[in-house]
Amino acid sequence: MKTSVSVMEGDSPTLRTAVTGLQNDKSNFIKWYFNGIRVAQINGDLSMFCTDVKCPGGYNERFRDRLKMNNQTGSLTIMNIRITDSGYYLLHTLINKTEEEKTFTVSVQTGVSAAEMKIKSMIEGDSVTLHTDDSVKQGDVVMTWYFNDTRIAEMKEDPSKSCTDVTCDEGAERFRDRLKIDHQTGDLTITNTRTTDSGLYQLEISSSISSSFSVKSFSVNVSVSDIKTPDSGLSSAAVAGICVAVVVLVVAVTADVIYYRCKSSRLRGQNDVEMQNNVQDVKEQQINLMNGAGQEKRDDATE
Repeated sequence: MKTSVSVMEGDSPTLRTAVTGLQNDKSNFIKWYFNGIRVAQINGDLSMFCTDVKCPGGYNERFRDRLKMNNQTGSLTIMNIRITDSGYYLLHTLINKTEEEKTFTVSVQTGVSAAEMKIKSMIEGDSVTLHTDDSVKQGDVVMTWYFNDTRIAEMKEDPSKSCTDVTCDEGAERFRDRLKIDHQTGDLTITNTRTTDSGLYQLEISSSISSSFSVKSFSVNVSVSDIKTPDSGLSSAAVAGICVAVVVLVVAVTADVIYYRCKSSRLRGQNDVEMQNNVQDVKEQQINLMNGAGQEKRDDATE
């Protein structure tokens, strides 16, 4: 079986197997070859798991650190694909004593990195739509969306056969009720985004007639908002009214404090004056008494 794959330089296409879960059996294996040279391999007990130069022999360094293999399905992702990665990829599998081969003819087109052109950044809680090129839609075309190698949505000509999230793969509940697919264009919308939605999204557009498919990549980054306003349940007008009332209250309290302090100062001033007057009166009375006593003594002496 041969499949043609067309991608843009800089994309990260995934060549997928039909394996849903590799059994824990050493006799089962999945091998990938590029132009006749083995570039990846895995077996059931994972005792042989390698990509590129890490495989025995290490003959091919073309993909150094750019190959990623899924240890459950054996699907092979070529990161940041280059023009020189164009060629024939052979998939050789032996699963439950059934041996199969599949060939992918990969064609890499020059141009601006498709991944760079489709970078989506947003704040948590926002919605984002990943757009397809609806001009490619034909009667036999199937559009399949993947998130980190997990199928999350698929659109077929018959809408009743389309799916999203758990209806595509049982147990994939990350986006439950937050995915919407446009049945006319295949556009995928993620509502109420979360930071865990960040990652690589891939759209595969396949044709059953031509046995070909193209890949588009989207890098999504969801960040946490720096400013979070708790929802008090009040309208903006009510909040504004509360703020005004608080300001008035603060002004009133401040005025009372100032009045109290001024009044206290005045009272202290009056008390000080009254006390000084009382002291002065006492001193004058003492002087008068002393003068009176002295006069009486002089009178007695004269007589």
